[in-house]
Amino acid sequence: QVQLVESGGGLVQAGGSLRLSCAASGRTFSRYSMGWFRRAPGKDREFVAAISWIGSLTRYADSVKGRFTISRDNAKNTVYLQMNSLKPEDTAIYYCAVDLHSSLTIAITDYDYWGQGTQVTVSS
Repeated sequence: QVQLVESGGGLVQAGGSLRLSCAASGRTFSRYSMGWFRRAPGKDREFVAAISWIGSLTRYADSVKGRFTISRDNAKNTVYLQMNSLKPEDTAIYYCAVDLHSSLTIAITDYDYWGQGTQVTVSS
């Protein structure tokens, strides 16, 4: 079992920044790749970013490339999502997830455990 707890969401104006955190417990966190996803109102959950188990490889959705940065601190069992230049269309619930196969995948169905999510609201 893996437990994931997201934090850092909130209300921010367009152009602002937020840093999300995801604290993991229950397994050897450093062995697995991690991902961030989001679900906007009325839309399906979508991939945002992923990071390899050691942190040397990352993937991003085109919609956030150049604005968001995923990172991890294995000593703290935490993965981060730094979000800059936020836009109203970034408004969503953001979820972190762990991929026990460490495949750096963008597919939702390939992730094994999920957090409860944290709300990010970007006002125009």
